[in-house]
Amino acid sequence: MTDSNAASGRTRSFLRVSEHDSAPLYEVVKRHICEAILLGEWASGTVIPSEMALASDFGVSVGTVRRALAELVAEGMLMRRRKTGTVVTGWAPLHNLRYFFQYFRLHSKAGALLKSRTLLLDYQLGAASPLEAQQLLIEEGSAVYRLHRLRSIDGVAAMHERFTLVACKVPNFPGPEALPELLYRFLLDQYGLRVAAVREQLTAGLASDEDCRLLDLTAPHAVMVIDAVSFDQAATPVMMTHQRASTDHFMYVNEVR
Repeated sequence: MTDSNAASGRTRSFLRVSEHDSAPLYEVVKRHICEAILLGEWASGTVIPSEMALASDFGVSVGTVRRALAELVAEGMLMRRRKTGTVVTGWAPLHNLRYFFQYFRLHSKAGALLKSRTLLLDYQLGAASPLEAQQLLIEEGSAVYRLHRLRSIDGVAAMHERFTLVACKVPNFPGPEALPELLYRFLLDQYGLRVAAVREQLTAGLASDEDCRLLDLTAPHAVMVIDAVSFDQAATPVMMTHQRASTDHFMYVNEVR
């Protein structure tokens, strides 16, 4: 391992972890390290900083960092090398649900993992419709949050999506001005809600007038439609989503392990 590779593991500056995070501290540390790997900031072969250095960066104990690293070693993202240290393997389970809070399944045509930006189009607090109640296993008329967002990649509109969240699971949910861009991560950090399973249905359809306007399409045009229900670690529905995407510039990738 070259000195330059070892040094590259120290280029990222991590935010200090707060003890007030709802998620266990080791999971928060693990998540940030995963992001550095998945986004290519720590490339294959990089020797990551020592446990003591990471503990100082995050503001946590060495034991917390050690547990986070041990899980990443067990999952194959890191490996231990005698006399070298902890090394990025280059193998990343991109669609393991542990990482679902940030990454979605539209990739470049070359297969590269892409990171999107979101724009909030609409925000409502309302009463659950019969369909929402059925899908989310709640009483009809129960309070739900409805969000409509547009995802873009490098300025190209890729998908627009509607979320329905069970309001009682997210008390004091932020208003539209304070809504975080990384919704899944926010649910984990603030409410301890981990997306542990997702039931998806994929269909093809014709672009609606709204699709054409938001995704810059010309009718007639095909779109991919993804309807999903997300479940927490207790197998209870947390949210339902309806996503409509153009695959002119991107492709949908789903890994089954």
